[in-house]
Amino acid sequence: MSKHKSHRIGQLAILLAVSEEPGIVEASILSSDYQSCIGRVGSMESNKIVAAIETAAKKNGFIREGVYREAHALYHAIIEALHGVTRGQVQLGSFQRTVGLRFTIVRGKPYKEEAEGEWIAVALYGTIGAPIKGQEHETIGLGINHI
Repeated sequence: MSKHKSHRIGQLAILLAVSEEPGIVEASILSSDYQSCIGRVGSMESNKIVAAIETAAKKNGFIREGVYREAHALYHAIIEALHGVTRGQVQLGSFQRTVGLRFTIVRGKPYKEEAEGEWIAVALYGTIGAPIKGQEHETIGLGINHI
């Protein structure tokens, strides 16, 4: 159950989220037979962040309609990433804070052994803070789940 260094799905998701030149990272992802997409979301409500990422995943073919295990894996990866962004309290507006995030989704097979199947990673990078311009700081989160 070993991974190739170039096949670290979480590392690729994070690099894609923080990169100022995502095309370079995307080339590495394509050579690894992974799917990837990038999006942006800003909100004071965590459910809107989940919805934006789920919508992007469906629109880009990361999860298939009616296949519960795929939607379930994506949901858990999103929530895990949100825990990193919010430091364990997946609440925003009720704590008077807002986020502006770039998100990435990466799906693929990071293990040599075919039986290990597909995995999905969600990376979030951006700012979090009081809903006052200039009062935010950087934040990052990563969630990985098997499909």
